[in-house]
Amino acid sequence: MKFDTTFKAGALSAALLLAFAATAHAGTGPAQISERARAIQARAINLDTHLDTPALFSKPGWKITDRHTFQDDGSQIDYPRMVEGGLDGGFWVVFTGQGERDAAGNLKARDAGLRRLSEIREMVAANPDKFELATTADDAARIKAAGKKSVYISMENAYPLEYDPSLLSFYYKQGLRMISLAHISHNDFADSAGMGVAPEGEHGGLSEKGKAMIAEANRLGIIIDQSHASNAVFDQMLELSRAPIILSHSGAYDVFAHSRNIDDARIRALAKKGGVIQVNSLGGYLIDTGATPEYRAERRRLYESFGGRDDLGDAERAQLKARLAELDAKYNIRKADFDDYMRHLLHIIKVAGWEHVGLGADWDGGGGVEGYEDIAALPKVVQALLDAGYDERQIGGILGGNTVRLIREVQALADPAAVKAALE
Repeated sequence: MKFDTTFKAGALSAALLLAFAATAHAGTGPAQISERARAIQARAINLDTHLDTPALFSKPGWKITDRHTFQDDGSQIDYPRMVEGGLDGGFWVVFTGQGERDAAGNLKARDAGLRRLSEIREMVAANPDKFELATTADDAARIKAAGKKSVYISMENAYPLEYDPSLLSFYYKQGLRMISLAHISHNDFADSAGMGVAPEGEHGGLSEKGKAMIAEANRLGIIIDQSHASNAVFDQMLELSRAPIILSHSGAYDVFAHSRNIDDARIRALAKKGGVIQVNSLGGYLIDTGATPEYRAERRRLYESFGGRDDLGDAERAQLKARLAELDAKYNIRKADFDDYMRHLLHIIKVAGWEHVGLGADWDGGGGVEGYEDIAALPKVVQALLDAGYDERQIGGILGGNTVRLIREVQALADPAAVKAALE
């Protein structure tokens, strides 16, 4: 089914939604990928704006060039699966979990951020035939044409900059082109959306330090990312930023009322300002899984008993995975599936218009649902969009074209003198 050329892009009718449901396979997505879908994807630039895979780069024995499986080690991105799934690259994340907001904590976060930045750049340097650092909008197509994968760099949680906000210019020189201010709790820059019900704000949105960070990001042409921040932060970002903003991995509040998701009115406001929302696939943000505070506390204690998620050997990872499965069964935790993911994606396209939507699945950061466990399954999304009535131009925009456009617009509004100074 095709849209009539007079029909507003993204306005899905009930018939189209039913058509999508009819082609899905028991909640896990299309059973077959058509040649047309594969051809559309091959011609498009496929970018995901939130890849947490750098957290794996320091794991003993884990290599980006090896083909791993989600079933074996829980990972969701590697070079072979990027090739298999058709992902051309995306934004690889410098993530730092929020810790103590004192001098010692800020210094520790500064060092952690710089280490992660170095790990990303070292991965690229070690694999020049497969990956290339990307810093401009044109790089995505050029790197794809060269047969390599794009590595744009983003920062999730500006905690590493609390010790010295001027480090932003250093990160920019090293390739950073996107930044979010907060994660799952408040920090010195901004209020967080929390993890279910939004907590009481500390700053009323952005702090003065956060507002200054917005201004500096605009000057350098760094994309401002609202994901994980509060609604008040969203409103203030939209008002203060001279450039369009992004939600690098978020969902639809009007589909599932979770504090990490964004409501329809704000989605429309984002689109009106030229911004883009990239749709997250983390199950707990897509549906009510039944996770209680008691479940979350027990899950946190389980992770702590293993010393966290990092630096686990194969045997420890397998043991942790089994214990987590037991915990989910104990609390009757429901699992989101591909249909739940597409419900958010199709709703957001309808509200924002296809020109303002993309993909930010939160791979290796908690994302993935049944039927969409890793990046190898990306063609399912292409087929589902095709089955829902979208054409090649629209699908190409959602897969990555809209992200490229946003990079171009944000960088065009940068201060040339500030950019030159940062690169010297």
